[in-house]
Amino acid sequence: MTALSGKRIAFLATDGVEQVELTEPWGAMRDAGAEVVLLSLDQTQVQGFDHLTPADTFPVDGEVADADAGSFDALVLPGGVANPDTLRMDQDAVAFVRTIAEHRKPIAAICHAPWMLIESGLVRGRTVTAWPSLRTDLANAGAIWVDKEVVTDRGIVTSRKPADLPAFNRAAIRLFAGGGDDGQVSRGAIGALDQT
Repeated sequence: MTALSGKRIAFLATDGVEQVELTEPWGAMRDAGAEVVLLSLDQTQVQGFDHLTPADTFPVDGEVADADAGSFDALVLPGGVANPDTLRMDQDAVAFVRTIAEHRKPIAAICHAPWMLIESGLVRGRTVTAWPSLRTDLANAGAIWVDKEVVTDRGIVTSRKPADLPAFNRAAIRLFAGGGDDGQVSRGAIGALDQT
């Protein structure tokens, strides 16, 4: 039996996703035994990017507006600049992330994806890392930003950039399997949802 056998993990992304931040965690979760599901907006595929260069497209498994957050065991939020910037403007995407947290399911977010954590009201009082340009945004939302390859705090794993992916994947798999940290979003974080 592998670490994530029987786990169902949502990946939430749209056009502009940093391709490697989608494909490497996707492969790592699948190799660990998880069922992985790509959710997006009203589209049939997602356009990946290698920084600013269009790369591959990926078929979408379902619309986030129709997804049942309670049917997933965890959530991965890949980065890229355009991807989370678009998603944080979509009420259904933000509601999905908030509902995952309300169900006390763990979340992993890399690079610019913590914008979704900010928009969902999940960073206040939490230590996180992200791409350095998010430092002020995170601080303004009440988070403690640190410059580390990976941070796990009360059910949320964060990392800064593609070079951090090996550590990010290991930490996410460990958390999603129920090891390390508390394996879920804390009551304190849920209580902060309406205070951001």
